[in-house]
Amino acid sequence: MGIVAGLDSSAEFTRIVVCDTDTGAVLRQGYAAHPGEPKAVDVDPQNWLLSLGEAATGGLLEGVEAIGVSAQQHGLVPLDAQGGLVRPALVRNDKRAQVAAADLVESLGGRQAWTEAVGSVPGAGQPVAKLRWLARTEPENAQRVAMVLQPHDWLVWQLLGRPARRTTDRGAASGTGYWSPRTGAYRPDLVELALGHQAVLPEVLGPSEAAGITPEGLLVSAGTGETMAAALGLGLGPGDAVVSLGASGSVMAVHHEALADPSGTITSFADATGMHLPVVSTSNAVRALRGTAEMLGAESLDELSALALKSTPGASGLVLLPYLEGERTPNLPHTAGTLSGLRRESMKPEHLARAAFEGMLCALADAMDVLRGRGVEVRRVFLLGAAAALPAVQALAPALFGAQVVVPQPADYAALGAARQAAWALGVARGTLSPSAPPPWQGAVAQILEPGDELPAGQAVRQQYVATREQIHPGAFGH
Repeated sequence: MGIVAGLDSSAEFTRIVVCDTDTGAVLRQGYAAHPGEPKAVDVDPQNWLLSLGEAATGGLLEGVEAIGVSAQQHGLVPLDAQGGLVRPALVRNDKRAQVAAADLVESLGGRQAWTEAVGSVPGAGQPVAKLRWLARTEPENAQRVAMVLQPHDWLVWQLLGRPARRTTDRGAASGTGYWSPRTGAYRPDLVELALGHQAVLPEVLGPSEAAGITPEGLLVSAGTGETMAAALGLGLGPGDAVVSLGASGSVMAVHHEALADPSGTITSFADATGMHLPVVSTSNAVRALRGTAEMLGAESLDELSALALKSTPGASGLVLLPYLEGERTPNLPHTAGTLSGLRRESMKPEHLARAAFEGMLCALADAMDVLRGRGVEVRRVFLLGAAAALPAVQALAPALFGAQVVVPQPADYAALGAARQAAWALGVARGTLSPSAPPPWQGAVAQILEPGDELPAGQAVRQQYVATREQIHPGAFGH
């Protein structure tokens, strides 16, 4: 038995879990908020080190032999030739870079050119768009940029004592907009397109490789982005998908190859194990529930959920296309939501509540079908987000998704994934683990929901939803 630690430096805090190398059992944990303004988009990276130090107080890391680092992905740390900070790190989905992202799409020749190059279309959060914004709005700073790191790369470099070698992993690299998951190589020409000149990029390590040893003798694994770390912490494998229920939604699955999608609907990430994580996002998920709750005077989503369960499958013929903020999947950026099937008997609060839950989940099932249509197998669906606990979501999701639904208990999955990666790198370094598979830690403690007898009713609701969508937005999915 050994002890490893996983560190997750998110946008607002640092969490550390200390785990048993063999089982993954959590032995100790620490937490500290980052100092400074919580929602800032310009951040001093030293804040991440300060909260790391605070989270690790009280002997938390005593006896730890290896550490893994997970960190926020929408981040850019621009360094000069001496390794000094050119300006504060640019973090989050920074709307200042929206014009820069659109500019880049056009500069390379459109969405298809980007998806073929790096598996994704530039968005405001990606480092490539932040580089373009920097070149356009702070040209003097941009000229000084000699090296580009992401938050996880920078933290690993700091832990190792700022060595000459700087590293990243394929998971984090796949979110930059200038590394291709399909070829496993950087596209330096895209850095130059964005920044105006070349910059040094960190070496991309393999999943089980170590980044180095700290001055204190601690092995540091490659580290990765939060999404990839959470997938590793949840224990995802082929056949598993994750549906994230935030204001907007996303469907992510584990797949054996990178998926290039000419339409840009699928964003192709690499994971932290050597596999791939194709993602399809929707603009509307829980925001459709909140809007319906306000419309019906329900004081909470729990109240809306209870109301929905008084209705029956199909909501007495009501169908809500929940495209309230336009929609990404299908690509209808300027559309509005639609409530269809109004009859005298369907005009009751419980039917509208039910239609909101069915509409949200059917829209996510549409997103899942985009992946299934490209050969991605989905046998289990992990539901994440606070709304996953709502009884109406749990009652409807298995039949609408046509798969077993897993609702994991809340836990620090990104930190757990970072710890699991540390245990893997430690085991490989000692010759006790294979580089081809992470240690078989116990999976997430979860509630398991099966479609069961509700499957035919769920399929009928999907058909009703798809028929309505095709009538109002014919060919939205290119069929």
